[in-house]
Amino acid sequence: MKFRGLFIKVMLLSTLVLLPLLATAEEAKVPAAAPAAVSAPAASPAEAAPAAAAAPADPAKPKNVDPVLNTGDTAWMLMSTALVLFMIPGLAFFYGGMVRQKNVLSTMMHSFVAMGIVGVQWVIIGYSLSFGPDAFMGLIGNTSKMLLNGLITFGKDGTPVYALFQNVTTEPGSIPEYVFAMYQCMFAIITVALISGALAERIKFSAYCLFVLLWTTLVYDPLAHWVWMTDGWLFKKGALDFAGGTVVHLSSGISALAALIFLGKRHGFPTERMAPHSLPLTMLGVGMLWFGWYGFNAGSAIVGVNCSDAAGGLAGLAMTTTTIAPAVAGLTWMVAEWLHSGKPSALGFGSGVVAGLVVITPAAGFVQPGAALILGVAAGLVCYGGVMLKAKLKYDDSLDAFGVHGIGGTAGALLTGVFASVGAKGLLAGDVKQFMTQVIAVGAAGAYAFIVTLVIVFVLQKTIGLRVEKEDEIIGLDQTQHSESGYN
Repeated sequence: MKFRGLFIKVMLLSTLVLLPLLATAEEAKVPAAAPAAVSAPAASPAEAAPAAAAAPADPAKPKNVDPVLNTGDTAWMLMSTALVLFMIPGLAFFYGGMVRQKNVLSTMMHSFVAMGIVGVQWVIIGYSLSFGPDAFMGLIGNTSKMLLNGLITFGKDGTPVYALFQNVTTEPGSIPEYVFAMYQCMFAIITVALISGALAERIKFSAYCLFVLLWTTLVYDPLAHWVWMTDGWLFKKGALDFAGGTVVHLSSGISALAALIFLGKRHGFPTERMAPHSLPLTMLGVGMLWFGWYGFNAGSAIVGVNCSDAAGGLAGLAMTTTTIAPAVAGLTWMVAEWLHSGKPSALGFGSGVVAGLVVITPAAGFVQPGAALILGVAAGLVCYGGVMLKAKLKYDDSLDAFGVHGIGGTAGALLTGVFASVGAKGLLAGDVKQFMTQVIAVGAAGAYAFIVTLVIVFVLQKTIGLRVEKEDEIIGLDQTQHSESGYN
């Protein structure tokens, strides 16, 4: 009974998100609004010319120019897309090494199967919901880009004409929108995979697969629209999120915590020792994640403020801060652990590196190197404290998805509002409003992710069930869920 009122309220909220999909399912296809800071995916020059001729020029405004494919930017975005994809097996190694031997394959499968499920979902509906034209009050995109519709057309002679993503409409540089769509697809995949760190070693594989599909559609896609589309409500408020502090890390970490309410603790937790079975796998995963994160952050310069080139100075700044913050955070976590427990651990340094990457993500292109040093220290201390909190409060976040991504993503988003000095001004530059906007963005994204995740796991619990049987959990999920063994 205690869940009934909550369930009804959340269903009403979810209905507000889903109604626009029904309303726009039969709409005529229209050009997308901008999935960027200041612009929209551009039509072909032939399509743009009549519109330009019909509209009188306003001398007070910069004149829009026709998009021209920039091969250098396109090459960098192709590479960035591959780098972010590389992070997903990196996450599989990172998580897989931290679980017990009997669960290594099932844990790694959580990351790999997301590549399949979200890869298909994104093409069918996810990209349109995230980066299609707004359907309802800045909350969700419409269905006009289902199946990536409209990203390629054909001339009378059969020549393919590719839609171009143009970041700044007054400058000619652009990349194929196909490339932008696939780059964003990688973000959607890894975000839901991050949640699996909290669910490891006891969730049914079937329930996890359904969770991936539902969560990506109902939580990730709307949040991406809110924050990264020019007609998203948080974007219009001026919320800063360079590469995913709220959309990726905060949302996944908070959702992990919500899922734990229904999933419960692992059998034997916290009295039974559940040590990582292969720290070399985990450290390999750390290296792969850091390597791929350059595409994650530096590639996000494609949607940077007042930046028309993806492979330019803003990408260089993002790459620099993405080197500094995790380096400092790894050292900070290691020293904190050394002082607290008496020994520095490889797992601690690796976790600190990941925490630094999380915290710098929303700020990567908005802060300078000195601020990145401070953010790195904050990441190491705050996320180490977040992981220690688990032992005190006795909740079973298996691989610290909430402690690192939830707390780290929150800290990074708020600190962006403090230290921003490139393309935006933060609290230290005298802009109190920007900091308050960050607070609103964190609160809104966190609350939405938490509530809708509660609904999803509640429905799964009441239908197919979330957890494996106790006997299956004791035997191990590799055998009971997949009939395989990680080591023979």
